[in-house]
Amino acid sequence: MNAEPEGPGPTTTTGVPAPVGPADDPAGGQDAGRVAGQDASRVAGQDASRVAGQDDGDGASGGRGVDTGGWRRLSRRMLIIHPFQEVVRSFPALIGLLFAGSARGGQGHIWTLVGLGVMIVLGTLRWFTTTYRVTPQYVQVRKGLVRRKVLTAPRDRIRTVDVTSHVMHRILGLARVEIGTGRSDRKDGGTLKLDALHATEVDRLRDELLHRRPAASAATSAAGSRTGVPLPAGAQTGLPTPAGASTGLTTPADPAGGVAPGGVAAHAPVGSAAYGHAGVAEAPETVLAALRPQWIRYGPFTLSGLVTVGVLAGFVSRIVSEGNVDLLSAGPVRQVVDWFGREALILQIAASLLVLAVFVAVASTIGYILAFWAFRLTRTPGGTLHVTRGLITTRATTLEERRLRGIELSEPLLLRAVGGARCIAVATGLRVGRGAQRGGSMLLPPAPRAEALNVAARVIGTSGPLTAELVPHGPAALRRRFTRALTTGAIFTGVLLVLSYWLGLPAWTWQTTLVATVVAMPVAADRYRSLGHTIEGDHLVTRWGSLVRRRVALHRDGIIGWNVRRSFFQRRAGLATLTATTAAGGQGYSVWDVDLSEALRTADRGIPGLLTPFLVRDGEA
Repeated sequence: MNAEPEGPGPTTTTGVPAPVGPADDPAGGQDAGRVAGQDASRVAGQDASRVAGQDDGDGASGGRGVDTGGWRRLSRRMLIIHPFQEVVRSFPALIGLLFAGSARGGQGHIWTLVGLGVMIVLGTLRWFTTTYRVTPQYVQVRKGLVRRKVLTAPRDRIRTVDVTSHVMHRILGLARVEIGTGRSDRKDGGTLKLDALHATEVDRLRDELLHRRPAASAATSAAGSRTGVPLPAGAQTGLPTPAGASTGLTTPADPAGGVAPGGVAAHAPVGSAAYGHAGVAEAPETVLAALRPQWIRYGPFTLSGLVTVGVLAGFVSRIVSEGNVDLLSAGPVRQVVDWFGREALILQIAASLLVLAVFVAVASTIGYILAFWAFRLTRTPGGTLHVTRGLITTRATTLEERRLRGIELSEPLLLRAVGGARCIAVATGLRVGRGAQRGGSMLLPPAPRAEALNVAARVIGTSGPLTAELVPHGPAALRRRFTRALTTGAIFTGVLLVLSYWLGLPAWTWQTTLVATVVAMPVAADRYRSLGHTIEGDHLVTRWGSLVRRRVALHRDGIIGWNVRRSFFQRRAGLATLTATTAAGGQGYSVWDVDLSEALRTADRGIPGLLTPFLVRDGEA
């Protein structure tokens, strides 16, 4: 069993400067020690930061950002974007100031201009109070005006690098970089954000961080060239020299002096193709999937437009509330409301559902185009999966394949009805709590199911876990599905019926729950048909769900333990839920409502011997 524990994410320090790096050793007794301990440390802390640090591309003199002790500022062009972002974020409040001030006969426009000025100042201060640096050991970000913070992420804990370019970023040639350590799904819990760097420098930073091509190798070479003494790997610097770094020595990981792990040429000088720069052509990427125009037809069935409805409703509600606006005073709105009130209830419901369905379908299609236009999934020679997508706002996500623990085939009900599916990575370090799209784990947008199967097979290297026949969960699981649906519906219907009789609650309340109970019957049957599991080769395969059917193929090396859970009703039915715990994806994937003996057999086959000390064989008791 090869389990990979998750390490710490970014460390936050408030009010004190972050550690600079390895300490100098002025008291060293030998010249070589002083060379390795002082010069190399200084190079690793300063020169290496210039190698790994980003050129913001501004100014006539080459445009390098301010560099003081290795700390650098973001691109100066953010002095345009930051104030604009603050103004947009506070737009509802500014509108409220305008309407509130004008309604009372005051100078609403003056208060709005004052608020606008405050937002511009705050946005400008963000640039002046934010600095960052990239050392051979850490990526650090310093920010804050009143409450100063230093965020530190060890480079060996970096899991993903996301690159996002909004409209203004693209106009100004910038990109925002999010460095993920996978520590937490909470807001900013596992990421360091650099908003923003010059777009031409972002690829180099991403390649450096994920492929473990740190500036340490460049720094060590620089130290040797300054002193005339070639330094051995890790000598007095406190840092291990990566395999294939330019130290003048052949590393154990590369005895032939050829290609080091990860596809990096050993002894490759900085500026060569092995470090992502111009020079010798790199091996081409392998394209695993690319968006086809016919996939857009799956957009209306994603229901992502419901989010748009919620956002618009919240925005309009806030404008109406803070601006004291009476929408009914508008002529067209008043006419629609009057017409709606004259119609019968059933027609009102039908018209509302029709308008909602059309709006959601159109919004979902537009959202699909905006989010996944120019989608491309590639495999790089360095052992990473690279996803690029987006029409107006572009996003690029890079995931190390060594972090991959499996694959998920996701089929929401409507998407499944038209033969579509999505492909999602099960990997350590991805922000699963934000959803597959926002968290960066989506490897294929809604597309034909056959395409999703093909992409999933190419990612994990085999199609067996995706097509293998699953073990059904038996009649006890079927009865449990129908029992839960009927019991829940009967309880709600009964309670509402009593309230209707005693308190005069409208009759349509209990009638609605009764209809919902009837509709739940085919859903319960579909939930049972979705259940299944098996062990196929090196993968545990489990499937469940109706509204969203999921089939997960989890590599057995990624399983770190088993959790056998039995509720009161499961014990009565002889069932159990077996959960494979893992550091990847959702942290656990369950085989739902399976016979207890089958659950234990599956666990024993998945990781032989792990449960043996806890099992009592037949005839031993």
